[in-house]
Amino acid sequence: MNMKVLQVNCVYKKGSTGKITYDLHKGLLDAGINSVVCYGRGALVKEPRVYKTCPEWYSKLNNAWSRVTGIMYGGCFFSTDKLISIIKKEKPDIVHLQCINGYFVNVYRLVSWLKENHIKTVLTLHAEFMYTANCGHALECERWKNGCGSCPRRKEETLSLLFDGTATSWKLMKRAFDGFENDLAVVSVSQWLMNRARQSPILESMEQRVVYNGLDTKIFHPYETAGLREKYDCHRKKIVFHATPVFSADPNHLKGGYYILELAKRMPDVHFIVAGNCEEKFNTPANVTLLGRVADQTQLARYYSMADATVITSKRETFSMVCAESLCCGTPVVGFKAGGPEQIALHEYSSFCDYGLIDELMNLLRATLEKKYTKSDVANMAEKLYSTEVMVEKYVELYQEVTKT
Repeated sequence: MNMKVLQVNCVYKKGSTGKITYDLHKGLLDAGINSVVCYGRGALVKEPRVYKTCPEWYSKLNNAWSRVTGIMYGGCFFSTDKLISIIKKEKPDIVHLQCINGYFVNVYRLVSWLKENHIKTVLTLHAEFMYTANCGHALECERWKNGCGSCPRRKEETLSLLFDGTATSWKLMKRAFDGFENDLAVVSVSQWLMNRARQSPILESMEQRVVYNGLDTKIFHPYETAGLREKYDCHRKKIVFHATPVFSADPNHLKGGYYILELAKRMPDVHFIVAGNCEEKFNTPANVTLLGRVADQTQLARYYSMADATVITSKRETFSMVCAESLCCGTPVVGFKAGGPEQIALHEYSSFCDYGLIDELMNLLRATLEKKYTKSDVANMAEKLYSTEVMVEKYVELYQEVTKT
């Protein structure tokens, strides 16, 4: 196919969006499409068609400056120049913006430049910051619907030490997107996220659709795990798995690790296994095993496969790779309603309750652990929704539509 796509993402090959960017890049190349990736943060990757656009010291400098100004997505003058020069050199048919926070690019300037040069662009929303212009998760706040300012969570979200720049940032973001309708297609990774984006004056006039994140089902599929169960002495016990970037006992932490500990106290007959970095030392019940970070994706898939259920306790998720990974490994999901997970999950093999209702969550988990199901049936259904191949196919269809307009 005679087409060139240039993706821009904060990271490459690591983190959820870094893996998604890599999988899409590889899928496009396999489909005969010329694919290029630009990324800003992390180690230098020496691969053909892959560019690192920002040195780490420069992103840290821009991070520090944003804490003074309260403007999160500005600055980055030199790295933005470099990115634009690469786009000019590569001359892609499509620029695909993935997650572009992370202090490696001036978002307002990049979007304005793409608009002014009539470059066909796809924007994938993985979080909320592109339409709130500030926070990644707005939670209950709705100030983003009418301009922000007087931010009630300024220090937590913008990390600003002095000034509230949220109203200024909102105006800059809206100005950047105004008039981009004819050359921009907006993708959300869940229906919940698209519904939110359509309420923002920044993106409300744009064409929008949903494309689920994809994952590698050659890695995430059911495994035989008798040996792993023996390692944790869980031949007869039910196992519940929890995967998170950060595991914290703080009741206010966004990922909800506190609720895993509470479930474990209430369910001493169940073994809870947790994968995720621990931010602090705390006492855990005897039926909780903390693995720390599990970097090996195949090993992570084995833990999903071993479990009888996976629990998601986040307060907010726009998609939930944990949900998709667990189901692709044949393991049902139980959790709090967090936006994305309850909408993207297989309803036959998932249960959700309102956030914070620990007793209801425990009852749902008990009911799930007692159900009879075949892991291969769950995985086969999940693969049809969450595989990288499905994601690539949907994006190629979108690219073809966008280039025809």
